[in-house]
Amino acid sequence: MAMDRASYSVTEGDLESMVLEKKELPEEFQDHQMMREGELDNETMAEQGFADSTAQRFRQIGRVNGYMREFGPTFSMAVLDGTNVVAATVAHLFNDPESVHNWMHDVFLKDFEERVGEGLSEGQQLVSVERLEPAGLFDEAVALKVLQGGSPGLFSSTVVDFRVGRLLGVAFVGTVGDHLRLDLASQLALSLEKRMVRVVLGD
Repeated sequence: MAMDRASYSVTEGDLESMVLEKKELPEEFQDHQMMREGELDNETMAEQGFADSTAQRFRQIGRVNGYMREFGPTFSMAVLDGTNVVAATVAHLFNDPESVHNWMHDVFLKDFEERVGEGLSEGQQLVSVERLEPAGLFDEAVALKVLQGGSPGLFSSTVVDFRVGRLLGVAFVGTVGDHLRLDLASQLALSLEKRMVRVVLGD
């Protein structure tokens, strides 16, 4: 496929220009502020992942590097049940398109689905995982609604993963309470996909 071939010209230095800026987020995130951004190497991914995650495992699957940008609420915002508090996009670079497919199924989907009921960091528990069907993306795409709970209450994450050649795009919406946000996460994913394609094609 032409996009697969074109994606081999992408370098790690291109990843930062692929993730979304605030002006590209859906309207309801325009009052949010940037909370975090930066390179996501395999060591960082392992530290932020499940307890048995290792950088070596990620390298063996074919992951090279990534870059993320995350937006969250300002101090003045009311954070209530149903509030969408986080919007984030990530661009990951892999060795080849097959590695992206394997990551989507053997790491993203499998790791979450096998850990329902387990404890997470900071006193949180993985309460439930629901597989979703994202629509409108150019190539392969998968999605999950992840519900976690702890002393502050429930928190939902709606996450869309999609492939652009040997690149993986991730769009994430975090919501207070038990709420599905597939339409919103898909909006983010479609905007991210367009930006990634433009970078791949050198536009």
